[in-house]
This record gives sequence, C-alpha cells and structure tokens, in this order.
Amino acid sequence: MSSRTVSPELIAAFKRLRLGGLLPTLAERLTLAEKESTPLEDLLLMLLCDEISRRDSTAAVRRAQQAGLDPDMVLERWDKTAKVTYDRRVLNELSSLRFVEDHRNVVILGPVGVGKTFLASALGHLGCRAGYNVRFSRADALLRSLKQSRMDNSRDALMTELATVDILVIDDFALEPMSREESRDVYQLFVERNARFSTVVTSNRDTAEWIPTFDDALLAQSAVDRFKNNAFDLVVDGESYRARLKPNIETLGPPPSAPVKKQAIHPRTKAANRR
Repeated sequence: MSSRTVSPELIAAFKRLRLGGLLPTLAERLTLAEKESTPLEDLLLMLLCDEISRRDSTAAVRRAQQAGLDPDMVLERWDKTAKVTYDRRVLNELSSLRFVEDHRNVVILGPVGVGKTFLASALGHLGCRAGYNVRFSRADALLRSLKQSRMDNSRDALMTELATVDILVIDDFALEPMSREESRDVYQLFVERNARFSTVVTSNRDTAEWIPTFDDALLAQSAVDRFKNNAFDLVVDGESYRARLKPNIETLGPPPSAPVKKQAIHPRTKAANRR
C-alpha cells in the first residue's frame, strides 16, 4: 500500500501551526484512514493524540536533562536478571508515584554497587514523564553548591529552589561527616521539604547511622526523625550491578573511519596553479 502525497499547502499549514512533528507519519495516517474509511473526527483525534504524545515525550526528555538525570538509567532498562534482592512490591508502589502525590520520601539503602543510583534515577525519570520538576545531585556536590552560594550571596535562592522542587534526589548521602554549616543546610532541607515535597535519598548507611555524620546531634535527630518516619524504605542487596553497565565492544557499532588529513599546499604551489 503506497502512501498518498501530502500537498505543499497542507504541509505549510501544519508548520505554521507548529505541528511539524506530525509530518513524518502524516501521509501514512491519511492513507490508512482512507483505506479504512475512518471518520474525519476520529482521524483528527488520532493526529492530535500523536502530537500530544510527541510533545509530552519531548517535555519529559527536557525535564530529565534539566534535572541532571542519566538518560540511560530508566526503569525499562533495569536488568531484572541482576543478582540483587529487593521488595518488588515496594518498587511497584514507588513506580506509581503515589509517594509524590502524598509528599512522602524514599530511602534506598544497600551496599556499594547494587543499583541504588539507578533505581533512584529511574524514579526521577518517571517523575519527569508525569510532569513533575525533578533535581538529581550527589550529596557532596549538593553541599558544595550550597557552600559556594554563601560566597556569592545566592544561598537563599538556591535553598528555595532545592526546598520546593517536586522531587529532589540526593545520591550517596552520609558517606562522610558534615561540617556545622553542612549539617544546618541538610537540617533546613529535610525540615522544609518534609510533608510538602518528596525527597529520594540513596545511602550505604542505615538511617540510624546518619545521625553521627551531623555536626550537631540535636539537629540530626530532629531532621532524621522527620525524614525517616515519612519515608518508604527500599533495601537492595546482592552482587554489584555496575558490571552490567560496563561498556562492551560487542554492543558498539562499527568503528568510525579515520579522517583524511588534508595536505597543506605551499603558497608557491598555489601561485603556480593560478598561473
């Protein structure tokens, strides 16, 4: 079945209305609709749904890029054959994003390399697809940003941004002791976000072990108690997942051809050629 030709006038009209994303499949859609005698209203709905889906996908990719999420760490690419254990019921519940609607937190705990960052990033991607604003940061990078913001007087703006983003993903939290300023920053973040927005934290340490990493024990108890009692726990254990992310030559395409180096022409040769 050959596709019908789309008139230049129709193409121009689609582009003017910023519906150019429909053009690659428009001819096929029109041909199929003609063959199946699809009512005009149904055809129009089909085309508009295509455009809505395309725009939603584009917006989700843009939000994920702005969030700092790894594009490969999406739930569809999670290797279910990995030799790691976790409560699949908890992961399924988290994937529904009800925890975001209910302003709950998530703690993903486990030893080094079992896929905690992958799962946290995957939840971030799901949030982007659902239209939520997401921000991903390693804990050390986050604390450095807050420290730097004090020097250029942008701390209030940065703290407001961090405290109000729909989903804040903090990776590798509580790896090392925090200074007094860092402890206060984390306390403020946990308290201001609690029951208002959702925070996803990955850590090698159980929440009980977070308290000694704070400079102030009282602040630590207050912050951690609020956080953990409003959080789902997803505990991951088993073999390292990182080996499955290791580059493999067999998955790569053919090597690129070596660029041909252009030979320089001596000025005298150029002059001779002109003569």
